[in-house]
Amino acid sequence: MHVLLFDDPAIWPHLLPFTFTRPVAGLRCGILTLAEKWQHRLGVGAVGYLTQPHLQAKFPAGDVSGPALIINGAVCPDNLLTRQVQALQPGQALYCDQLLVAAHVAEATQVAELIQDGLPETRQVAEPVTVIDRPWQLFLRNGVEIRRDFALLTQGRASRPVNDPHTIVYGPENIFLEEGVKIRAAILNAEDGPIYLGKNTQVHEGAILRGPLALCEGSHINAGAKMRGDNTVGPYCKVGGEVANSILLGYANKGHDGYLGNSVIGEWCNLGADTNTSNLKNNYAPVKVWSHAASRFVDTGQTFCGLMMGDHSKCGINTMFNTGTVVGVAANIFGAGFPRTFIPSFSWGGAAGFETFKLPKVAEVAERVMARRTLPYSAVEQEIMKAVFETTAKDRVWEKQ
Repeated sequence: MHVLLFDDPAIWPHLLPFTFTRPVAGLRCGILTLAEKWQHRLGVGAVGYLTQPHLQAKFPAGDVSGPALIINGAVCPDNLLTRQVQALQPGQALYCDQLLVAAHVAEATQVAELIQDGLPETRQVAEPVTVIDRPWQLFLRNGVEIRRDFALLTQGRASRPVNDPHTIVYGPENIFLEEGVKIRAAILNAEDGPIYLGKNTQVHEGAILRGPLALCEGSHINAGAKMRGDNTVGPYCKVGGEVANSILLGYANKGHDGYLGNSVIGEWCNLGADTNTSNLKNNYAPVKVWSHAASRFVDTGQTFCGLMMGDHSKCGINTMFNTGTVVGVAANIFGAGFPRTFIPSFSWGGAAGFETFKLPKVAEVAERVMARRTLPYSAVEQEIMKAVFETTAKDRVWEKQ
């Protein structure tokens, strides 16, 4: 039976700018993406995506004929919820209050009608579910999800040993190393939460790691880095400096000193040396951030909230991001002073003002950056960027002047 993860139309817009370039289930919280969590728990080789038209070529639905298990891509599974979803019979739907969590349908093409009208036979979840419906929920839930994913991925398996005699380890029972991990003269403290080091990762000299922490495949924690807990470094990233309660989704670099806190950084981003983020207002008031869905600043209700940066965005050395800054897709930020707290997609500039980062120039940079990871800036990627460029034109107010 097919497993299809759908973008809830009431949630997807509220997770922009990250969902400009991926389905909701493609977001990473904990060690795994939401899609990978369902794959592991349901024991399926692959899942399909019911997502936005401009993303469907990169994230295909696959075969949508015949019976399917339809799952809300914003929901994080646990053991109990997985059992309830697996127990669904044809024609049954599972809800958390008014939120459609999952359904077993005879035809996968029925999902639009299902979201609008529901199924005749509905039931409620046994316990409230975890829903990632706003960007800041990613870092707020990250510590809990690292613990869940750690238990899922390591159950019944033995960790590779920490062989380096100059590395200090606390709470070794909560540390798991996949094959190919290399550690030199570091401190690993897993007394307050697990530390997961993925395949072929490296922890360099003098780095300090506190759990919960996930370092995904092929990533590096640079010499002298201070990882303060509740952090996820996605695949093929390089991270240095001081990082707290933040997520790098993948293929991103924060290679140098500087503070990153309560933040989410998209793929193919680069933070210049000594970039710093503020995650707390001087008056300790709740942080407001730009909402693409509402086209205004909204109250997060959070005292701590740092930087939300969409895919393919970059910033120069010594960039200072104010509390709750939102950066769109493919922005290039540089110069002295604090840039504005909402930087639209395809912006070029900084505190002194912006102009448009045109698509051909964006393509030049993306092609170079992705080639460093031996990946192509394919026609599919280009079409996604073109669609985002057109969708976000209204945010680049200087184009109308």
